[in-house]
Amino acid sequence: QVQLVESGGGSVQAGGSLKLSCAASGSNYRTYCMAWFRQAAGKEREGVAAIYTGNTYYADSVKGRFTISQDNAKKTLYLQMNSLKPEDTAMYYCAAAASFHCRIWYNRAGFAYWGQGTQVTVAS
Repeated sequence: QVQLVESGGGSVQAGGSLKLSCAASGSNYRTYCMAWFRQAAGKEREGVAAIYTGNTYYADSVKGRFTISQDNAKKTLYLQMNSLKPEDTAMYYCAAAASFHCRIWYNRAGFAYWGQGTQVTVAS
């Protein structure tokens, strides 16, 4: 059982950067697969990146531009986003799943816990 709260969203110009944070509370945080998803207006929610025990996973659309990281002492998940594009505009969500779900981290059905979301807008 974990509670998640995202922050760090905002509006930037194309080519700019943002760093999102997800503060977690509750028990067994270190046993979860942690991930970032995003949902653009009128589209389905899609996986962006995930991390478990230091192993990282990325969607092809963000690989090389985004970096997921985790500070276990602070129980906080991060997403550093560089070289942002207008198509990155979306509501970004932090999510947690049982560790075995990291094998299919991109499938949001496996994630039981979600934050409220933080909006990222990239202007052209």
